[in-house]
Amino acid sequence: MKKFVLAAGAFFLFVASFAQTTNNGAGAIFIKPAIGFNVTDFSKAPPGGESKGKVGFQIGGSLLLGNKVYFEPGIFYSRKSSQYSTQNTPADKVKLNIGGLYVPLAVGVNLLGDETTFANVHVLGGFSGFFITDVSNGNKSDYKSPTYGTFAGLGADISIFFVDLKYEWSLTNVQKDISDIDVGKSRTFFINAGLKLKL
Repeated sequence: MKKFVLAAGAFFLFVASFAQTTNNGAGAIFIKPAIGFNVTDFSKAPPGGESKGKVGFQIGGSLLLGNKVYFEPGIFYSRKSSQYSTQNTPADKVKLNIGGLYVPLAVGVNLLGDETTFANVHVLGGFSGFFITDVSNGNKSDYKSPTYGTFAGLGADISIFFVDLKYEWSLTNVQKDISDIDVGKSRTFFINAGLKLKL
């Protein structure tokens, strides 16, 4: 958590500096503090077993730049949770929690309205990096960090409130060594809600 606080502080200092030096004619600039939930599953089941997504969470924020078309980098502390069993542990299912810094880089288009209107509906997509800081089962060194992903989603804004939904596919395997247990790549559904505050 300490790493997250330091990284978030550096990110929002960057935001403040950027807002002061950006030309006002380049488009709207918003800061979006948010909290949300996620469900993570894997592309492969362990040999002789199964995996099941559980509810995790994320908290952080992003910077939105633009009007009809916008760019939105963000930084969150995210905890992803899943449960799996193997042929060696059929009765005792193992729960895995992975925490880390989640850094999405999104591009979006407002289909109805834009960032200056009271309400809008938008679609978004982009790429992300996930930097592991802690794991509940095993050693952090057993997992790839960072892992990279691509995502697509949609959302809506009403006044200063927003909600975004997106689905992400990881581009890299979760584990470094897949000779023991190979669960493949992660797939995560995210829902975020928060405030959109103009700078």
